[in-house]
Amino acid sequence: MILTNWPGNNKTALCITLAVFKKMTDNNTIKLTYREAIKQAIREALQKDDRVFLMGEDVGRYGGAFAATKGLLQEFGPERIMDTPLSESGFVGAGIGAALGGMRPIVEVMTVNFSLLAMDQVVNNAATLLHMSGGQLNVPLVIRMSCGIGRQLAAQHSHSWEPLYAHIAGLKVLSAGTHEDARGMLLTALQDPDPVIIFEYNFLLNKEAEIPANAGAVNITKAKIRREGKDISIITYGAGVYKALDAAKELSILGIDAEVIDLRVLRPLDAATIFNSVKKTHRALLVEEAWSSVNVSSEISARITENIFYDLDAPVQRLGGVEVPVPYPKHLEDASVPQQTDIINKVKKMLQHA
Repeated sequence: MILTNWPGNNKTALCITLAVFKKMTDNNTIKLTYREAIKQAIREALQKDDRVFLMGEDVGRYGGAFAATKGLLQEFGPERIMDTPLSESGFVGAGIGAALGGMRPIVEVMTVNFSLLAMDQVVNNAATLLHMSGGQLNVPLVIRMSCGIGRQLAAQHSHSWEPLYAHIAGLKVLSAGTHEDARGMLLTALQDPDPVIIFEYNFLLNKEAEIPANAGAVNITKAKIRREGKDISIITYGAGVYKALDAAKELSILGIDAEVIDLRVLRPLDAATIFNSVKKTHRALLVEEAWSSVNVSSEISARITENIFYDLDAPVQRLGGVEVPVPYPKHLEDASVPQQTDIINKVKKMLQHA
């Protein structure tokens, strides 16, 4: 009866709230999918600040290419959930203009591959305006990009371009490798006066996890130790985080105590957390899905070698993507990026474990 008589726009919100409430557990956490975490973050951002709006391809009537914005158009209306033409350069540019005009736009790029069509706007405008205006023009823009490998979307809709964006001065680049970060990074990013890129991962969309019931904005300046350990530091981000955590559990059965670091912030890197971990474990394995040459791991490996070389008991090792366009067949797609078994085998070899 309550739902029958509830006003139209708020009915969806109430249904979502009740659904989430039913998932609450006795230890004050909720279980939700990665997709739901993203959606909750967008909803909260829209509710908290009238300047916030979402724009992108199919985000409104269709509910998002990956259903992460389903129902938001009905709840917030077309002035705040805007479907755009298929022109990444056009709507990213519009987002930059809106940010310069005092709004807080969230621009969704359907897949990271399509973001290459907007690179001129991102690199030559969003990232440079503060510098080129002598500090007069901030661009408080958040760009969300669906990223990663593992859903058989082949070469046009997969790949990991995080290293490309992490190279660009003037951007803050975030990687939401856990449900808690998918829920909280957006809220903090919208408070930043300068452009922020958030990578979200297709591979995780249907994965369920528990997060605190009161989960909200998170720190977007620091890496996070997801698992404490003393034998080796596994340093990763994005889709590699849960793989590394699962690998660490298996390794613990063998008596290997692995520490797992989620980088979270790819630009600027939190070198202090990385160095402190490696100084403790004296070994480092760097894991990511991006191609192995000139990736984030390359930069971290160089920094470790340059700054704490004498704390190492063994050379830094890397596990990255195979340097081919991402294949469509599932078995080849899986073989093109590091998997849990690859991490386990690499750690065992580094520690000379039988």
